[in-house]
Amino acid sequence: MFEKVNPSHPDKVADRIAGAIVDLAYTKQENPRIAVEVLIGHGNCHIIAESSVPLSPDAVKPIVDRIAGEEMHLDLQVVQQDAHLAKNQAEGIRCGDNGIFRGMPITDEQRRLAAHARRMYKAFPYDGKYILTDDRYIVCQSHATYQDLLPIVGHEADVNPLGDWTGGTNVDTGATNRKLGSDMGDAVTGGGLHGKDLSKADVSVNIYAHILAQRSGKPVELSCGIGDREIAGIPYREIVESARAFIQRLGGFEKFAEWGLI
Repeated sequence: MFEKVNPSHPDKVADRIAGAIVDLAYTKQENPRIAVEVLIGHGNCHIIAESSVPLSPDAVKPIVDRIAGEEMHLDLQVVQQDAHLAKNQAEGIRCGDNGIFRGMPITDEQRRLAAHARRMYKAFPYDGKYILTDDRYIVCQSHATYQDLLPIVGHEADVNPLGDWTGGTNVDTGATNRKLGSDMGDAVTGGGLHGKDLSKADVSVNIYAHILAQRSGKPVELSCGIGDREIAGIPYREIVESARAFIQRLGGFEKFAEWGLI
């Protein structure tokens, strides 16, 4: 049983905005310290960011306009990272949080639904949500009818059970890291993937556990404490660099936020 949402779902719009702001921070510092929370909907975009990099409305509003549309009113609050947490990282990259993280091999069911979701989004780049269970395939795709989607989903799908719809942030709100089940599948534990720099265990350790699980074909579980210099015998810097390479291959934090790990 697995749910997937596409990049135009309001929650993913929030994730993408947060990711784009992190991308912006990395253009200003090699290793910024940043955590971004986004709540968006009904013409308003509220952003709170803890950042070592100055972030002005003039720099952030074009990101919101590009991803969510120019009709959004921006409410931006930027504060410095807590001084005690900043001191933790002053002498190099160390684990930025406590946590337990799990990596799980991607299943055939998850690959199948993820592939379908991408095909539908390429044809219909609008808000959509899809669920695959043992006996049911539910497709909720805005701006599309059953006949539109038939060549992609086939006769097996239950399409738009409540009828045709438009979706988007004028219909629903979106919040950062609210669709981690879509992004991580069975690997969901604590912490969120999006809107944070690579020093954060929520980002780097989750990605690292995912990579290990795909290589081994077995579940991986890792734990860490804030300030740790290594995890399971691996230097934390190496874990961060592995996650950095993963993000760079995708094209950045905004691109990572589109579909997550699956």
